[in-house]
Amino acid sequence: MMRRLLTLPLIGCLGACSLTPALQRPPAPVPASFPVASAVPASAPASAVPASALGWRAMFGDPRLQRLIDLALENNRDLRLATLNVQAARARSNIEGAASLPTVGLDATHSRERTLATDATSRELDRQTGVNVALSAFELDLFGRVRTLSEAAFARYLASEQGRDAAQIALVGAVADAYFTQRLADEQLRLSERTLTDWRQSLELARLLKQAEQNSSLDVAQAEGQVALAEADVEGRRRALAEADNALQLLVGSELPGDLPPAVSLERQPVIARLPAGLPADLLLTRPDLRQAEQMLVAANADVGAARAAFFPQISLTASFGYASASLGSLFDPAREVWRFAPQISQPLFQGGRLRAELRLAEVRKSEAVAQYERAIQVAFREVADALAGTATFDRQIEAQRRAVSATQRSLELSELRYRAGLDGRLDLLDAQRQLYASRQALLDLRRAEIANRVALYKALGGGLHADSDDAAAAPTESRG
Repeated sequence: MMRRLLTLPLIGCLGACSLTPALQRPPAPVPASFPVASAVPASAPASAVPASALGWRAMFGDPRLQRLIDLALENNRDLRLATLNVQAARARSNIEGAASLPTVGLDATHSRERTLATDATSRELDRQTGVNVALSAFELDLFGRVRTLSEAAFARYLASEQGRDAAQIALVGAVADAYFTQRLADEQLRLSERTLTDWRQSLELARLLKQAEQNSSLDVAQAEGQVALAEADVEGRRRALAEADNALQLLVGSELPGDLPPAVSLERQPVIARLPAGLPADLLLTRPDLRQAEQMLVAANADVGAARAAFFPQISLTASFGYASASLGSLFDPAREVWRFAPQISQPLFQGGRLRAELRLAEVRKSEAVAQYERAIQVAFREVADALAGTATFDRQIEAQRRAVSATQRSLELSELRYRAGLDGRLDLLDAQRQLYASRQALLDLRRAEIANRVALYKALGGGLHADSDDAAAAPTESRG
């Protein structure tokens, strides 16, 4: 009896020990702060809350875009697959967790058998009824192998949840980018069509002047060439719009409905321009992809502990208790009790180096997880830094481009006056028209790039997970560790 009492604390101590190495998260391999960027003008719309707490409805005020994001979150196949992956990871975690609990089953049997008697002249009828409660091969997790496998599976489940959140953020940003690309293609097409209409009128005027012998065939040929270039550009813009429609429809996951709200022009898009960036360390708390990489590191570290525990003995218990009787009426008679207790210990002796190779593989996988974790931090830092650089420069660049459009507009007006006065040839007028058209298209491109930069900063700071800012504030904070 005394030996049993001494054995229990020993088993408890062994069960409390862990062969999993202490997890040392590497320091963030990035500077302590983002590069200093010039401030955006105070007139630009700003957010008073962090991007991760800013709902995408507040970030993107265009009702048409909001409806498209709603449809994408409901129908997008990639997001649906990410959600299914979370459910599968949760099921695997539950399976691994169940291994730490004993498996108990109830068996009931009844058999009838007719056999020949010993004298071979008569037959005997045997009956057997049994009820049995059995504990099947329950492993005593003295060295933490089962526990660490369960911890690894749970960490991968948490990583899949973060991966699903990261997929949603990416989807919201992708829908916004595709929508603004569509708006750019539509506005550039309409600008090209208006320009083509103006240049066709100029061609007709050139032909009339040629008939009146007030200009030469060279003027007509130059005008015809300019119209042909505009026609080619219109076809290219139509193709770009069709491709943008297809890309947006793919992200939405269904045919675009016909009752969408009216579109808002790029110039009037209510997209928040200024977002507080915080510090690089904040990204570890706000970006799901970084939390996903961190959980994968936790899982890889637990795998090392499981590989170490495989070197030690595995003790399993099999036991059963029940009743067996030839008569159902006397089945539960205490004299009919039967039991079986079969402990088993298994100690690896020689496996050709397989266990050492598995341990080495687990250690290499942990090193890979560390490298992936560090790389994810570096990528996140660069995405934020690039977006901040764009925030600091796009406003001034767009303002300069607007001045260029105004200057080319005045240049065209003066060129038309000089052409009508006979001071300049038609070639100078055509060149002024082309410059104005190119500068207007460039202004649209810049406006689209500026909005894309805002979307990129919003995603890089972890925004897009919640529809409304109130939902983000009410969401539970993820624990690290």
